[in-house]
Amino acid sequence: MKKFVSSLLIIIFMLGFVGCQEKVDNEEKSLEEVTVVLDWVPNTNHTGLYTAVAKGYYAAEGLEVEIIQPSEGGTASLIASGQGNFGISYQEEVTYARTAAEALPIKAIAAIIQHNTSGFASPVSKGIESPKDFEGKKYGGWGSPAEKATIKGLMDKENADFNQVEMIDLGALDFFQATKDHVDFTWIYYGWDGIAAEIKEVPINFIKLQDYNEKLDFYTPVIIANETLLTDQPDLAKKFLKATAKGYEFAIENPKESVEILLAEAPEIDPEIAQASQEYLANEYISDASQWGIMEQKRWEGYSDWMYKNQLIERPLDVEEAYTNEYLPNE
Repeated sequence: MKKFVSSLLIIIFMLGFVGCQEKVDNEEKSLEEVTVVLDWVPNTNHTGLYTAVAKGYYAAEGLEVEIIQPSEGGTASLIASGQGNFGISYQEEVTYARTAAEALPIKAIAAIIQHNTSGFASPVSKGIESPKDFEGKKYGGWGSPAEKATIKGLMDKENADFNQVEMIDLGALDFFQATKDHVDFTWIYYGWDGIAAEIKEVPINFIKLQDYNEKLDFYTPVIIANETLLTDQPDLAKKFLKATAKGYEFAIENPKESVEILLAEAPEIDPEIAQASQEYLANEYISDASQWGIMEQKRWEGYSDWMYKNQLIERPLDVEEAYTNEYLPNE
């Protein structure tokens, strides 16, 4: 009887030990919460992020990632104020933020798309085939000084008169609504509106910015982080980008499956346009670069120099403080 009781106590002790060990193991495996702030509504620029969540790439790095849309204010200011760990921005916003009188402590840590896919678009019926044809036309935009500087810069190269362009603030109107009823041309990302025009069978003329000025081949979009996070938690940034890179690499190899992941999170997106857009971007995420996310100093210098010469920023950008490739996974 004594032997039976002793054996029973040993079993109970061992079960308790195993239970405690499992509790410790589970606590050790608890995921670190990370918030990513988008620049706009979910779209194919963001597919790699959603794919990394769905495929468990973040979880494999010990991260539980929540992707949210921005509240009021730009992504740069939200990340600078600690309202998210990582954000989606673009080179122009980072340049403004870093050169402001009260500079924001943010830094670009990865390029989502390797080359600028934006430009000026118009229905073929408008007859706008080059910046010279902007004369006498109505442009619809969002009221940014960079828009005026870009249009004027392209027109100056062709000895065209910028004063003959009427600038109109479009608000939330999309390309198709705007050019049908209000303006002649707008600034679009070909990866979405250009692809949508193909799907809708609306013939357009598209003027790609870097075809006229190589300094306009800026990075858009980019992933940004707060400098404090990068200093205090460098391993977090590395783990996040390692998983994110896997997400975009998967999207490159599997555009159909990856866009289905995006659509599950954002069912309001037109699936036909999204699929075609994803196939287009599969060739643009890395393009001619050595790996996903990497950025060149020459491109940061070129665009910031262009912004400074066009009086869009009050002082030159310290490029080495604006971006880094340090946290990207090794090739």
